[in-house]
Amino acid sequence: MNIIKTYLITFIVFMGVDLIWLGVVAKKLYSRELGYIMSPKPNWVAAIVFYLLFVGGIVFFVLNPALSKNSWTYALFVGMFFGLITYSTYDLTNLATLKDWPILITVIDLIWGTTLGGLTAVVSYFILDKI
Repeated sequence: MNIIKTYLITFIVFMGVDLIWLGVVAKKLYSRELGYIMSPKPNWVAAIVFYLLFVGGIVFFVLNPALSKNSWTYALFVGMFFGLITYSTYDLTNLATLKDWPILITVIDLIWGTTLGGLTAVVSYFILDKI
C-alpha cells in the first residue's frame, strides 16, 4: 500500500509541474521551434505511458532510496540526474538522427528534464516525509 501512495503522490506532483511547463511556459516555444513536425493532436497514449514510466523511475530509483536514507538532498540531486538522463535519451537521439532538429530545444529540454526530475523528487519527498 505504501508504494501506491508514493506513486500517486509523485504522479500528482509530476503532472502539476509538467503541465505548468507544457501548458504555460513552453507552449509557444515548442510550437515555434517544432511546429513543422508537431502533430495537431498529441498521442495521449504515448504521453501517458511516458508519464507512468517516468514517475515509476522516480519512485524506484530516486524516492525509495531517498526515503530510506532520510535524505532530501539525495532526492533532489539524484532526481535531477534521473531527469537529465531520461530527457537526454530523447533529445540527443533526436539531435543525432533527425534533420533540422533544433539544438535550442535540446538544450532547453535537458535543462527542463533536470529541473522536472529534481522538483518532482524533492517535492514528493517532502510530502511523503510529512505524511
